[in-house]
Amino acid sequence: AGRNPQDGRNAIVAAADCVLGLTALAAPAQGISVNPAKIDGGGAVNVVPDLAVVRFNVRLAEPAQQAGLFAAVQQLCAAIHERHGCTAELAGGFTRPPKPLDARQRALHDFVAGTGAQLGLTLGTRDTGGVCDGNNLAAAGLANVDTLGVRGGAIHSPDEFLIVDSLAERARLATRLLVRLAAGELDRTLFARETRCC
Repeated sequence: AGRNPQDGRNAIVAAADCVLGLTALAAPAQGISVNPAKIDGGGAVNVVPDLAVVRFNVRLAEPAQQAGLFAAVQQLCAAIHERHGCTAELAGGFTRPPKPLDARQRALHDFVAGTGAQLGLTLGTRDTGGVCDGNNLAAAGLANVDTLGVRGGAIHSPDEFLIVDSLAERARLATRLLVRLAAGELDRTLFARETRCC
């Protein structure tokens, strides 16, 4: 009962401790970001919460960082159990591997930037540690470019916006890219996958 909080183990307090531990795992200089995004748990205010779920997003610069970060989260779960007496279990895992800007990715980005320049557009790249389908495609050996969409800002927020003039601009860019690809202007040997037989 909420009148006797000392007699219970508060899962929300443990979850809050977990969130602080997760944020401490972030290492921006190494390209590691951690975003605790949602906590579910609790109920009536006169009851000590017995369950809480923390959902979080991790982004890495290199695939080699996955094992270390996974182990660190498991250690955090053990520490939460030790400090709060709650069972802390890790569910899920890495489903979108990092997409390093290797030679094939760079060649494709340069091709897109060159296409933009033909249209008077200055296109750059920005590392976001993205967790999109493109990451899975890159892990399977397919170079790709994310977010050729419209220009705008405040992504994934209530204030998200697009610049209307960029609709036509990006349609021209996509069309020009397709025409150049169809004409064979991109060195396809950069994207050939090596196949080995056992």
